[in-house]
Amino acid sequence: MPELPDITVYCEALADRIQGQALQRIRVLNPFLLRTVVPSLEELEGRKVVATRRLGKRIAIGLEDRYWLVFHLMIAGRFDWLDRWPVKPSRQIAALLEFASGTLCLREAGKKKRASLHVARGRELAQYDPGGLEVLTASHAEFDAAIRRQNHTLKRALTDPRILSGIGNAYSDEILHRARLSPVMLTDRLDAEQSKRLYEAARTVLEFWTEQLRTQSAGHFPKKVTAFREGMAVHGRFGQACPDCGTAVQRIRYASNETNYCPRCQTQGRLLADRSLSRLLKKDWPRTIDELEQRKNP
Repeated sequence: MPELPDITVYCEALADRIQGQALQRIRVLNPFLLRTVVPSLEELEGRKVVATRRLGKRIAIGLEDRYWLVFHLMIAGRFDWLDRWPVKPSRQIAALLEFASGTLCLREAGKKKRASLHVARGRELAQYDPGGLEVLTASHAEFDAAIRRQNHTLKRALTDPRILSGIGNAYSDEILHRARLSPVMLTDRLDAEQSKRLYEAARTVLEFWTEQLRTQSAGHFPKKVTAFREGMAVHGRFGQACPDCGTAVQRIRYASNETNYCPRCQTQGRLLADRSLSRLLKKDWPRTIDELEQRKNP
């Protein structure tokens, strides 16, 4: 799922191409995409784009007279910008927004169609903002207060959109690795120094990857929007060497997601229990990375 760096670069690319442009026509090709009835899509056509905004992990396109198109790309939704016309037919195309300068195409791969489009007007936009704190503009005191408001694991605190804005599974792994903190550590156990490390790591990781993605796009519309990127320290790197200590990256799997971490850098050598595998192995589950390595190399 695109997160803060990806959404930020998307918004910048959209602003460069459609700011001040009239939306000539909008076509929704996937009947599951549009989640609202009022205002109608017909009311939007002919109105100029006046703003592009990130709302957590959503992209909001503002039109004249306070109309808003609010997109949530979910896991498989991606934007594409097409200068040419007509658009080649595809089952993946969920929506087309036509401007004089080109066409904004929303594609969604896979059978599960989870991407969404809501049309809002005026104050209705606020209901699509989960309300999480914007880490890049917040002070450490504000960040600390936000993550301590309820007692959660650090992973949960970082990825809850009502606590922090725009951070998901991928960048939370990177933030926790940089901060040298366990994903299952509880927020009420953070001391002042650890809280400061987490805050600085979050800002550093988000700023670094936002700039990286800007550089990779280099004026072009973003193409490779993915949760798995070359140069990440732990996310999506299960079994590969940690770039800092060389230890094999480990994971915790749950539902369709997983958390990646380095046991030496983040958990003092302890292996975190995988909900399925550790229950299956029971007493045979290795408790430390040293024990795991010994079993692999007897």
